[in-house]
Amino acid sequence: MSRDGNVVGGEAQLNGPVIQAGEVTGGIHLHGAGRQPPLPVPRQLPPLTAHFMGRSDDLAALDDLRSRHDGHSAPLIVVSGPAGVGKTALVTRWLRDTDKAYPDGHLYADLRGHSPEGPAEPGEILGQFLRALGVGPVPAGLAEQAALWRSVTANLRIGIVIDNVLSAAQVRPILPGGRCGLTVVTSRNRLTGLGVDGARVYHLGVLDPAAAEELLSRGVGRERVQNEAAAAREVVLLCAGLPLAVCLAAARLAARPKQPLRALVDALAEDRDRLEELTVEGEKAVRSGLDGSYAVLSEGTARLYRRWGLLPVRVFEVRSAAAVCGVSMRVAERLIGALLEANLIEESGPDAYRFHDLVRLHARERGFLDESERARSETLRRACDWYLATATEAQRLLTPIQLTLRRDFAFCPDGLPLPFDDETGALEWLAAHRLDLLEAVRTATGQGWYDTGWQIVDAMWPLFLRLRHYGLWIEAHELGLAAAERAGDRAAERQMLNSGAIGFTSARRIDDAIDWYRRSLIAAREAGDVRDEGQALHGLGTCHREAGRTGQAVSYLSQAITAWESCGYQRGAALSRIIVGEIALESDDIDRAVGCFSQAHTLLTEVRDPYDAARALAFLGYAHSLAASPRKRAADARADAYERGIGELREALAVFEASGATHWRARALELLGRSAQHNGERDAAREFYERSRAAHLPHSPDEAERLAGRLGELGGHAPGALEQNP
Repeated sequence: MSRDGNVVGGEAQLNGPVIQAGEVTGGIHLHGAGRQPPLPVPRQLPPLTAHFMGRSDDLAALDDLRSRHDGHSAPLIVVSGPAGVGKTALVTRWLRDTDKAYPDGHLYADLRGHSPEGPAEPGEILGQFLRALGVGPVPAGLAEQAALWRSVTANLRIGIVIDNVLSAAQVRPILPGGRCGLTVVTSRNRLTGLGVDGARVYHLGVLDPAAAEELLSRGVGRERVQNEAAAAREVVLLCAGLPLAVCLAAARLAARPKQPLRALVDALAEDRDRLEELTVEGEKAVRSGLDGSYAVLSEGTARLYRRWGLLPVRVFEVRSAAAVCGVSMRVAERLIGALLEANLIEESGPDAYRFHDLVRLHARERGFLDESERARSETLRRACDWYLATATEAQRLLTPIQLTLRRDFAFCPDGLPLPFDDETGALEWLAAHRLDLLEAVRTATGQGWYDTGWQIVDAMWPLFLRLRHYGLWIEAHELGLAAAERAGDRAAERQMLNSGAIGFTSARRIDDAIDWYRRSLIAAREAGDVRDEGQALHGLGTCHREAGRTGQAVSYLSQAITAWESCGYQRGAALSRIIVGEIALESDDIDRAVGCFSQAHTLLTEVRDPYDAARALAFLGYAHSLAASPRKRAADARADAYERGIGELREALAVFEASGATHWRARALELLGRSAQHNGERDAAREFYERSRAAHLPHSPDEAERLAGRLGELGGHAPGALEQNP
């Protein structure tokens, strides 16, 4: 008996019921199902927030990244940034008008990377995408799902947004096949692992102040913002440009139409309350976003996050991470890399990292919640000890002769390499960390570690001496003196009084300087310390000289020279002779001035104090240049004095330039200008004055203004001497 056969081949598609039979008996009733309507082209992008704005540069950057793909695969772009910065809104806005570029649809999935319920599994998302394209049934295994997904998307022109991704491994199975589409991934992490898949990463930053203020206006009302413009700017500043924070602030204000904006400013101004205030009915709190990022950190990374948050500084480095966590540099680098990957910190320069302002508050909050009181105290002590140790090594390089007082450590960071290896690097480190060092002094004294407090101030001496930050100089020594008094260390008290008084003198606060020197003189005589007595006498001499009382000045300076020579401190005696030589110059006693400067230079060279020897040499060169007027140069043997003086000044200038001593570089340039002016070389004088003014400008505006006057007049008298701590 023959059997009928039916064959279906090729790419035929069968819709509805199909029966293949050789013989049919009985009654069969077929009721054909109605043809299923085709699924719509998926357009799954989230709704665009009405408040999106201010991202034209970011949108252009994404356009540029898309245009730069090589054509061998579909573009893959990662938009990375901290919680609340507006990653999803940016990507949604960017792709909103691209229906023509991606006619086969837009797919969107939230991978819940920081959700309390845990991240989405790749298989869940693949099933969602395949069903959206009308593909089913979906295979059960991830490998089969991914293979089917790549096959389905091989020739589709489709835009895919994979939002809130935790890791590269989570997103990799979801990457489509083909070369015609576009995949955009958003994450709080940088997802550097996707680099092997050809990803280009765009880091999204906060809004600029103008855009943030406009965002606030849209939520609150332009008139209300304009009526309280100053308060509105402060709200934006306190939100630190984070769009989520600005939107939450706007929502709070919108719900309280009668409340002044100033009331919100006052509420946000308290650091400890700011994260709590940026909440509306418990929704979208900035804290919850940061909590999610914090929750997935490893224990070591979370510890660094907390401990950095406890520190009273804004910029961190690998060595400070190693110090506060008690780990090696290699481990610290790995922990910092993890915080960078999580977008919880950002790079602000070579080996320089910082928190976004609101992230800093969260890190500090976690420090108080998750670190014990003992651990918090240890963190601060480790940081203070690291600043003390590093500043002390800078002092050892720059002014070793000044390093006479003890150093005490609870956690000495012996195993950490120094961030500098020469004088220039040491001074640059002190300059870059000057405000951090002051915060370390405040922290140490606030914690009752008084010895650490005054020791940090003492270690900062090269910074004060060479760069002349007068306000910092005075404030640090007021704190240092109080700490030395609380510690009961009389030698430290005298050191703080003497070096602090020099700061007062340099800032032209002569009466304060005299008061501190008198207190130091009394303390030195009570202690029978002849060397410190000489220091106080030297200081009183310089103060009276600044006040124009040259007779009293010379008397005190002569007493200082006698005291120091009696105890064998030749360096101190040489420094006093420099001031006496300056007074002689002002009295036109050139020969006496040359004698004082020459003797001082010889002694300072012998005791290996190159910086102060260069100071003496600069004045000696200036005195030599004055020793011969243009007429004398043509008439007698003193004609060589001018060339000799200019040579000595240039030699001193080279020392100051090599050591980074900005103040004395400027002084040497001015002395060269005066020498040139005295010799009738007005063009050369102007050039030196201009260079001197430029050198003064960043650190000593008053001195720069004085030089500007000299440039205008090409006249005037020598400025007062600026002494230093013997």
